[in-house]
Amino acid sequence: MSSPSVQNVLNRHNPLAEGNLSRVAQIDRSLRSPVVFFTVMSALWLVIGSIFGVISAIKLHVPEFLNTEALTFGRSRTLHLNMVAYGWSFNAIFAVSIWLMHRLARTELRNGWVPILGGIGWNLTLVYGMFAIAGGQMTGVEWLEMPREVAPVLGVCFLLIGLWSVVAFSRRQTTHVYVSQWYILAAMFWLPILYLVAQMMILWFPARGTVQAITNWWFGHNAIGLFLTPVGVASMYYFIPKVLGRPIHSYYLSVVGFWTFALFYNWAGIHHLLGGPVPVWLQSAGIVASVMMVIPVLVTAINFHYTTTSSQAWGAIWGSPTLRFTVFGAMNYTLSSFAGSLMALRDVNAVTHFTNFTIGHAHHGMHAFLTMALFGAFYFILPRLAQREWPSAALIHLHFWLCAIGTIGYVVVMSIHGWMQGMQWNAAVMTPAQIAAAAEPWNYARTICGSLMTLGHIVFCAHVLWMLAPRAEKRQGPTLFAR
Repeated sequence: MSSPSVQNVLNRHNPLAEGNLSRVAQIDRSLRSPVVFFTVMSALWLVIGSIFGVISAIKLHVPEFLNTEALTFGRSRTLHLNMVAYGWSFNAIFAVSIWLMHRLARTELRNGWVPILGGIGWNLTLVYGMFAIAGGQMTGVEWLEMPREVAPVLGVCFLLIGLWSVVAFSRRQTTHVYVSQWYILAAMFWLPILYLVAQMMILWFPARGTVQAITNWWFGHNAIGLFLTPVGVASMYYFIPKVLGRPIHSYYLSVVGFWTFALFYNWAGIHHLLGGPVPVWLQSAGIVASVMMVIPVLVTAINFHYTTTSSQAWGAIWGSPTLRFTVFGAMNYTLSSFAGSLMALRDVNAVTHFTNFTIGHAHHGMHAFLTMALFGAFYFILPRLAQREWPSAALIHLHFWLCAIGTIGYVVVMSIHGWMQGMQWNAAVMTPAQIAAAAEPWNYARTICGSLMTLGHIVFCAHVLWMLAPRAEKRQGPTLFAR
């Protein structure tokens, strides 16, 4: 038997070799239906949820706006939170994690109808949950407002969807395990535990006293930090070096970042209860964990910074829609995480707690980091699934600037006003009515910034539907987008 030629050996490790390109194109074809399904559903939920966010913002300065029982401030804001969290974020995470895991594992998706079935069940259950919230049938527990009968169905649907990332990893055709795979696998493992414990201890077999509040913030904070954030970080670890065509700065730094993230984040949520009837040792543990989160965030920031540090890299970042959104998200991941660590300090928390500063921080993490990073992922993934370029460069620019200006404006407005609110409450010089009246111009600014973000989301959704619409013209070759 003759030994393989040097060229054949090189081709096995060359992603641009014809056989490898054909293989990658094959993998993308197997992923097309479920990833497109979750992408479209996420875009639709994002638009609808953003509209409810604008409605709730308007009600802060025009209380009689859309004056119906189903659209009171309490219900419209809760609908906004649940649609953006469980509708947009989860569907987008499903799409990106399935695509990333199969691409990195170099394996095709088998029985793709199973995650689609889980996705249909997930989204139909969300529709039921949203109507229940609009009808006043909500639990009153933040992040768990939908009726408790929703939980078992969502749990089964999640297993049908998330299981395929685990299956893809177990069937991987590569010997190397990438850092993006660590984060995705961890997220798929952490969320079911979080959701099960929270449902049991709060809604099904309620714990007594402050244990419910502790469990609530343990779940709410970790649902963001241990499910949404890991997949956002995984996408940044994949797309930044992928588009730039260079390896990540340090593989060992990424190892440190992952394990310190896993160690510290799950304790951090308790800082939301500082000053409450919670054991002091537990509050202190939450503060320490929140401050220690500086380590994984700083490590990740260093890795991304040194990967993108060069004039050629910055030119590529501005020229690539994927990198433009992803790097914007990476920068705000660092900033929002540092802000979260500062908010855990007792002296800072005494000012920012119960103010708009917290609202601004939530949008900083959810929109400036996660949503922008997911947008960047979709700008890379969809052309490879549809085998065509995005229809309009102008819409991509419009989408970026509307979301960037709206998001940063929102965070700045809420942060400045929140700090002022905290100082006013603590000074006890102004009456509550005077403090509320002083908030009116800031609430108008909040509505304007939220409207800009919503317009950006509408542009993105319309562009996705345009991109995926059937066309008469011939598609590109099967390997053009296989990188």
